[in-house]
Amino acid sequence: MDKNNLKGRELRFFCFFTAALLFVAAFLFDTAEDVFSGFYTILTSRDILITDYFELAGFGAAFFNAGVMLVIAVGMVELSEIPFTGLTLMAIFMNVGFAFWGKNPVNILPILFGTWIHAKLHRQRFARYIYTGFFAACLAPFVSELCYILPFNVYVNVTLAVATGIIIGMITPAIASHTAAGHMGYSLFNVGFAGGIIAFVLHSILKAFGLPVNQVLIWKYGRHPGILIGLYIYFIIAIIYGIWLTGWKPSAIKGIFVHPGRAVADYILMEGAGATLMSMGLLGIAAESYVLLAGGDLSGPILGGIITVFGVGAFGAHLRNYIPVLVGVWLSTFFTIHFYGSYAVIIAALFSVGLAPIAGQYGPIAGVVAGMLHSVVVMSTGALYGGLNLYNNGFSCGWVAIVMVPTMESFKQQLKLAGLIMAEKEEKEEKERQEAGEPKENTPAAKARNLRKRVRTWIMKRGK
Repeated sequence: MDKNNLKGRELRFFCFFTAALLFVAAFLFDTAEDVFSGFYTILTSRDILITDYFELAGFGAAFFNAGVMLVIAVGMVELSEIPFTGLTLMAIFMNVGFAFWGKNPVNILPILFGTWIHAKLHRQRFARYIYTGFFAACLAPFVSELCYILPFNVYVNVTLAVATGIIIGMITPAIASHTAAGHMGYSLFNVGFAGGIIAFVLHSILKAFGLPVNQVLIWKYGRHPGILIGLYIYFIIAIIYGIWLTGWKPSAIKGIFVHPGRAVADYILMEGAGATLMSMGLLGIAAESYVLLAGGDLSGPILGGIITVFGVGAFGAHLRNYIPVLVGVWLSTFFTIHFYGSYAVIIAALFSVGLAPIAGQYGPIAGVVAGMLHSVVVMSTGALYGGLNLYNNGFSCGWVAIVMVPTMESFKQQLKLAGLIMAEKEEKEEKERQEAGEPKENTPAAKARNLRKRVRTWIMKRGK
């Protein structure tokens, strides 16, 4: 019943339900005084990678910030009169995820305003660029950081920080439209790739003026049992709600698993809200279970990564194309100096979901290779911009896709050509046998021909 319903009533309800849970969690973890004082700390602090709001301001303040960010995102979607689609859910839940480690209402608003200006200058509705604006907020730490590192008084620093945020919002849509062509839709974090390029340039400018920015590590260790259990319950609720939306038909999810996931793969439009929520819930459970099996903390960044995986389940990712990439990240640790239980590797494993389309299009082996490459590339990219791009993993995903996809396409063409040559040769041999009146018997020659036919069929299949 939901497949053709683009009004999004069910999805809107789910988003507000999530917001209510976040606000309730905030005041269950801390007192009102602690929540609001911690929220003020979040709004006025530096936010470069990695700044865990659980450690910086407390559980309650972090959940409150996430709730506010969700309400802002849904409110802007409503004001723009945009239908709730898979891309909508991905943008909203990525904003929620990063509200635990880097995004807050103060540092994202200048960037969103800049995106609005971009739309007006191009005589377009803001609705066309609103998702790019949400994703461009990956550079929100620039706004916060400039307030502190510039050598002027506080008023000038804040003015320049806001102006920089507006400029980022204005230029990101143009750059993102070009970077998408580079990876051909095989990275689901396109704006993260564009943001990395912008961050590298801006960071270089800061260094040229003697204003270097260095990464930090503010991290909450351990696992709060309330968060651990609450997450599982939330994902199960999403699955049950999805089953209800499909008229109690869990098999509806099968339609999602056949899609490779290459952008644009909007599962809400393709398979409906019910099937999509089921798939999202399964992805969330898989992501959280991986963290627990790897022995990771349930810190702000890890929780944010799990929620991001959940959100990307509406736009390109599902269990079938995510698991191979996840396995690739894990396997890479047995051949490198990295430990599979370290916070950096676990974050890389969660955000490797951005490369899920490679596994969906080229098969699980390609997905494993993509995960292994991502796990090593992402360890080096953060230094390029001093932790000022929150979507550091998105930047890495873009590079991995740019390296792998043209290579895979090249070999696919060669396989297809080889298959065509073999088919032509078989056809010629069959014609010669018919002219010579050769009997069709179970001879060694016939068996060899059948083997060649099976090989040719496999080659043609791989070359599609």
